Amino acid sequence: MKQSVVAIGNFDGVHVGHQDVLAKARTLADKHGYDFCVLTFTPHPRQVFQPNIAPFRISSDPVKRELFNSLVKPDRYVVLNFDEALKTKTADQFIDDILIGELHSAMVIVGENFHFGYQRSGNIETLKERNEFETIPADLIKIGGEVVSSSRIRDHLKAAEIEQANTLLGWDWVIESEVIHGDKRGRELGYPTANMHFGDTIVPSHGIYAVRVLIEGEDKWRNGAANIGIRPMFETAMPMLETYIFDFDAEIYGQQLKIKPVQKIRDEIKFDNLDDLITQMGKDCDVARNILHNN
Repeated sequence: MKQSVVAIGNFDGVHVGHQDVLAKARTLADKHGYDFCVLTFTPHPRQVFQPNIAPFRISSDPVKRELFNSLVKPDRYVVLNFDEALKTKTADQFIDDILIGELHSAMVIVGENFHFGYQRSGNIETLKERNEFETIPADLIKIGGEVVSSSRIRDHLKAAEIEQANTLLGWDWVIESEVIHGDKRGRELGYPTANMHFGDTIVPSHGIYAVRVLIEGEDKWRNGAANIGIRPMFETAMPMLETYIFDFDAEIYGQQLKIKPVQKIRDEIKFDNLDDLITQMGKDCDVARNILHNN
């Protein structure tokens, strides 16, 4: 097996900072004739150490992999299962077993705050102490005077600041999930919706959004309006994404959808009666159509 330039990280969001790391690794691999390897983890280690934490991931595993393939086309894409066996590996075992034994690392690129090994005992200095490979620190990328980070992007999404989040991501944020059966209330109200769970993806600010929709098997983004939240009149047990696709009437249960929020229209509201809700839904769709026409 060829030696590798290995970029290591959770890469949640594959934001512009991550993209800089990946581009540097790709360039070095090409220059030296090495394989370019991305090494990442699932589930996110934070989910293992804090199992009761609210969903926080910016990009699901399928979205993340698609981004890697479209941006840098790694020669190898290695996803380590962050299980008990990996969690209890010492830093030296991680280096010996994975970086050297499996990946034949010639160069390793990580962020300055990268920790690994049992009880997070290893860091970039641990890597630098080894002479089997070269350790290269990732550069910090700043936008708006602050370092680009996944936590900044999460804060923007929680505040429905979609444009700001997309600027830091370097791509338009999407939620990808399977269309599931709901309670059919949308159909009864005249607005049939495609219902989706968020899974371990972060739930942005609850409310009504103008969105674009890509249906599995299609290459054209459709327009729509979506409700993110618990529907105060009906109080679903967990936040849902319910999307009304404009000028569309087909069964798409079981298919994968990508939903791209463009702009929040309003917060969720509990209406006094269904007539008021239906009237507001009509107004929301008009606003969404206008937003999408101008974006």
